[in-house]
Amino acid sequence: MISGLYQGQDGDSRLALRLDVDGARPTGRVSGDLFTVAGATTSYAGSFVVNAPSVRAEGGEARISGRGSFTFETADKDVSIAVSEGTAAAEVAGRTYRVAFASPFFRSVLLEQDSVTGTVPFVSYATGSLPGPAGAPARELNVSSAYAEAGIELTVAEPGVIPVDGSGADLAWDDAELHHAMTQQFASFGDAPAWRLWLLVASKHVGGYRGIMFDYNDAHQRQGSAVFYDAIRGDTPQAHRAQLRTYVHELGHAFNLLHSWQKNLASPPQPLGPDGGFGDLSWMNYVQNYRPGGEPGYWAAFPFHFTDPELVHLRHGFFREVTMGANAFGTGAAEIAPFEQPVEDLSGLRLELRAKESFELGEPVVIEFKLSYAGEPRTTHGHLHPDTEFTQVSITQPGGRTVLYRPMMRHCVDSSPQIRLDTGNPAMYRSAYIGHGRDGHYFQQPGEYQVRAQYIAADGSRIVSPACLVKVRLPVSRDDHQVAELMLGEEQGKLFSLQGSDSPALRSGNQALDEVIDRYGTHPLAVYARLVKGLNAEREFKALTAGKRLRVRPPDPKQGIEQLTHVANDATLDNITLNLVMRRLARAEARQGDLGRANAVMDRMVAVFQAKGVNPIIMGQIRQQAELTKSALSAEL
Repeated sequence: MISGLYQGQDGDSRLALRLDVDGARPTGRVSGDLFTVAGATTSYAGSFVVNAPSVRAEGGEARISGRGSFTFETADKDVSIAVSEGTAAAEVAGRTYRVAFASPFFRSVLLEQDSVTGTVPFVSYATGSLPGPAGAPARELNVSSAYAEAGIELTVAEPGVIPVDGSGADLAWDDAELHHAMTQQFASFGDAPAWRLWLLVASKHVGGYRGIMFDYNDAHQRQGSAVFYDAIRGDTPQAHRAQLRTYVHELGHAFNLLHSWQKNLASPPQPLGPDGGFGDLSWMNYVQNYRPGGEPGYWAAFPFHFTDPELVHLRHGFFREVTMGANAFGTGAAEIAPFEQPVEDLSGLRLELRAKESFELGEPVVIEFKLSYAGEPRTTHGHLHPDTEFTQVSITQPGGRTVLYRPMMRHCVDSSPQIRLDTGNPAMYRSAYIGHGRDGHYFQQPGEYQVRAQYIAADGSRIVSPACLVKVRLPVSRDDHQVAELMLGEEQGKLFSLQGSDSPALRSGNQALDEVIDRYGTHPLAVYARLVKGLNAEREFKALTAGKRLRVRPPDPKQGIEQLTHVANDATLDNITLNLVMRRLARAEARQGDLGRANAVMDRMVAVFQAKGVNPIIMGQIRQQAELTKSALSAEL
């Protein structure tokens, strides 16, 4: 067998060469990365791949040749390799490299795994312990061996245990805390591409997710993921199987693998597998959405490996597209075609977007999503918010460029509760802040924007909304200009995405929002600064220190009440955000020890929405929500 990684150097140029023409699941490709060596430093120079090489084997020797695709300009695109007894002569881009066999693995990655006290990290799963596809070999699989089967060496560093200071071990994490943990954990690594990543085993996420790739912003991302023990805990074979799949899935995102139904949004776009990607037997699919057959069908057919196209990406994707900390996840800020209505739509579902009549420059842009049925009642899943990526949003900017909204955090959901839309529940509503994401601010200039959304239903149907017009007004006064500048900073955008944060990495953003409140407290946009500060103050905040201790900052209900009271009295907020604010205000009042005031806030919430003329069905849901909140706060107090 000759497949594997070969390394060598020609003068100041070093080559990492990958031969993949025999052995386990060969992809029939040759690829390599080139680096420039200067003294004691090494810099990335470029990559190439030969997708259909000619291979001639004679005795213990082999000759491989073909036309390469390069990330850089070269007059000589022909690649020729002569292999003999563990060494090879490779002619690449006009240079000849003497390379030697270095590893049977194509790439090697260091995984650092830390777990919070009270959680139990996954160890292994015996694939033969439950029924599976005929012909799939039974073996003991852990995370490292699952990647080893894909040709990736995943070395796990000595696991660490993070003790908790100031609270019990049963802690629910939110996105802001995970973002802060990432900035702390990788401070020692530096912002640079490297084959290393971090996995945090935490107790639970406030949204109930099983996993999340939370290092999803800044110039160097895809370095950190988390799995949530409470959602996948258990000692049964079924639990171990689910744990293995969750760990491998989340780490797959760090290698820049998209969900199976999203690969057409990659750059360059990749073809979707069967049933719009939901028919992929892949670690990167959702088991409950597998077609045909849902979760039982998935496990009955899944051979516990990546698909062939995913294998090609892991082994032969260009260096910056795979290595952690290099190219951004998915598409970057690349242009896309606006979502278009299907030629034929028999889904029986209708998607609509709503927005304010106009926004001030610097005002957080919030869109309301409405999914309703047309004709016969329909059953689908409830993942209408774009953070879970069953709903995508395209934004056509004033200059005509269309970009994909990509949320700062990507949440992986391994359960899809069914929602029935009928006369008793005719529509489902969600609102989302789409003003800022992984590519920065999307509404940075005045003008008219066209926003469209696409919802992928439970049966794989893709429902596209009509365009929603979003108008961003020119600043008029000097204060308008000053406030817009304070609101449009990169850190401020992250704080809106995270609903506030204590992270020192966002200190200047918090200072800018403080300035908006202190100097421009009567300006219409000050309500949004108060919203962020109030929501963050009202909750506890978990901080993972550089010494790997978990410290919990308790809630500050007094500060939360002060800021959120201003927000709750503002008439410009959208209904869904106002609902959130009033429930969090009630919680702050209860934590301050005044359950009567907390209940009064919930009564006022019902009255406010009644006065707005909310339709009777939604009004009934709001009344029920208010009573449930009262009961929960009473129990907590």
